Amino acid sequence: MSLSAEDIAAVVAEIAPVMTGSWIQKIFQPAPHGITLECRGQGQTLSLFISADPHTARLHLLSRRLPNPVTPPPFCQFLRAHIQGAKIEEIEQVRGDRIVRIRIAARKGPCMLIAALTGRKADVLLLDGADRILMTLNQGQERSGQSYTLPSGLPTARTSRAHRADSPSPTRPDVGHPFPISHSIERQYQQREEERARDQLRQSRLVEVRKVIKKISRRTDALRADLEKAARYRDYARYGELLKANLGTIQKGQEEVTVVDYFDPAMPELVIPLDASKSPQGNLNDYFKKHQKYMAAEREIRPRLETAERELHALRAELTIIEQGTWEPPVISAPRLAGRRFHLTDHRPPPPDRRPRTADRAARRSGPFRRFTSADGLPIYVGRNARENEELSLKFAKSDDLWLHAQGTPGSHVVVRLEKGSDPPPETIKDAATLALLYSDLKKSGKGEVIYTRRKYVRKAKGQPPGTVTVTQEKAIFVTLDKTRLQALKERSR
Repeated sequence: MSLSAEDIAAVVAEIAPVMTGSWIQKIFQPAPHGITLECRGQGQTLSLFISADPHTARLHLLSRRLPNPVTPPPFCQFLRAHIQGAKIEEIEQVRGDRIVRIRIAARKGPCMLIAALTGRKADVLLLDGADRILMTLNQGQERSGQSYTLPSGLPTARTSRAHRADSPSPTRPDVGHPFPISHSIERQYQQREEERARDQLRQSRLVEVRKVIKKISRRTDALRADLEKAARYRDYARYGELLKANLGTIQKGQEEVTVVDYFDPAMPELVIPLDASKSPQGNLNDYFKKHQKYMAAEREIRPRLETAERELHALRAELTIIEQGTWEPPVISAPRLAGRRFHLTDHRPPPPDRRPRTADRAARRSGPFRRFTSADGLPIYVGRNARENEELSLKFAKSDDLWLHAQGTPGSHVVVRLEKGSDPPPETIKDAATLALLYSDLKKSGKGEVIYTRRKYVRKAKGQPPGTVTVTQEKAIFVTLDKTRLQALKERSR
């Protein structure tokens, strides 16, 4: 639910006195429908958050910095080019409506930021001095050049000046907080957005589980069919042995032969079909070959079927939990403390390799961690499991070493040993990022994003299992598993 006009009046009355006259230092877009203006004025730095999300449209000050994407979206870039470094001259609400105007003195002249917090039609618009639309958050440049007009029935842009300071607070204000209304709104909507995010994850997981169940069900049906087909050859070794014992009595051209089944204590007669176009030895060989197919199917298909059936059982149990509403997603966002940005890495070990590799054997011989050398001659260390990840990151690595991890997925911690004060060469970063991707759950896709930072920005996550850390000051690089690079790394493994 978005803020009401009365709620907006209350928060504008709270923030306008401290934001008027401040300078816009930085602009961020932490969410697809939300922007943050970091402003400096009256001896303090304040962050104004404006959300044009149809479900949670609002405006308030932030008590902590929100995580931002590595690359700023187009609207954020546009705002930075036009109003970063500009001065806020006035913040006002259009009386009786959910629209807030922020008048700005920019280098290229006066302009205005419109926060239309109007539910499904919510948007943030940047206007020039003649009230022409330059760009909007939700519609981009589709309306560029059009004149902006207030919705019909509302006061004109020059008539609404007064703030309704006596408007009721949207939530119970936090006593003792310098901006109680903003803080209450922030806390309230954070809970709503977390619940909404959980619901979205739950729905997404429901769709994914149903899709995977359908896929694995088809696979198990196919495997069972293959086993049933192969099961017809279960007794063919016995038929071959009986043909071998009676080989001298069989003539080419026979379509069947009657033999005594000495494998049965009752010694009954058994009719064995023959291929008339083949010799007795050819028929004998056919029966043994078909029995080998049965044995191969039992050896290769049976374990695959059992594994698929276990996966299916686990997924159906999870589906039941989701449908009953008791499923809880994993950590949906990293903890945010004291205005700093964190990523929580998964403590689970990377998936085991199906086949032993030369690099792995060399790593096992050389002690703890997998060990490689980058193209620039720098040592790279890779943890094998949760215990080694923790030891590598928190005990072995030095403050200025480079630390890497596949973004948002279980995997190995990777550390590049660096001299104090030195920067990692680009090729070394690519080598280390490739290893982080290789020893993670993104290996199957062959591509993904890897985050990296200095070891001094990696901290143990309190109360979490071994290998779980929080990370700040990180950057990201997108890598793919390049066969040439991987081969070179394997040859330089120690």
